Amino acid sequence: MTHSIHSDTPDPCPPIQGLHHFAWRCRDAEETRHFYEDILGLPLVHVVKEERVPSTGEHCPFVHLFFEFADHSHIAFFDLGDNAVSQPDPATPRWVNHFAMEIRGEAELAQMHRRLLAHGVQVVGPTDHHFIRSLYFFDPNGIRLELTTRLPVPDYVATKRRSAHDDLAGWTRDKAAGLRPGATGTSSQARQTQPG
Repeated sequence: MTHSIHSDTPDPCPPIQGLHHFAWRCRDAEETRHFYEDILGLPLVHVVKEERVPSTGEHCPFVHLFFEFADHSHIAFFDLGDNAVSQPDPATPRWVNHFAMEIRGEAELAQMHRRLLAHGVQVVGPTDHHFIRSLYFFDPNGIRLELTTRLPVPDYVATKRRSAHDDLAGWTRDKAAGLRPGATGTSSQARQTQPG
């Protein structure tokens, strides 16, 4: 059931504490378990099997898998029993939609890089984003994943937090005027040449 409440004086917004889980469809539960638990090291901690969807009442037998991160948040999957995968949106480049997971440091990132390659996983990177360094790869379901570690860039986060709304307003203005690569300071090259 969907609820919509309209009020002239809305309640204050309570703080959202963090990620509980993000869920995708998977082709095969065991194939997905092998990748996330045996290769990425995320323990399988919860399995839900249902005949009906609790939120809608639809009849759709499924199994729902939860893999736990060190901070107790989860990545989760639905196997609907038909060996099908979600098809990517043909209008969206494959690099856009992805799920990023944080790893402790550069040594661990290098260790995971070697581990992924040893398991036959194709990896892009490491890619230097100035404030993070990342590896990119796909899971068996075609989901693009990122493993990233933060780099010691002094005051980067605080500076970006202060400019976030202005940066978005600039993008919105440039988008409305028609984007011209490199003309707005949004390109990687422009970021690398800016002082600081």
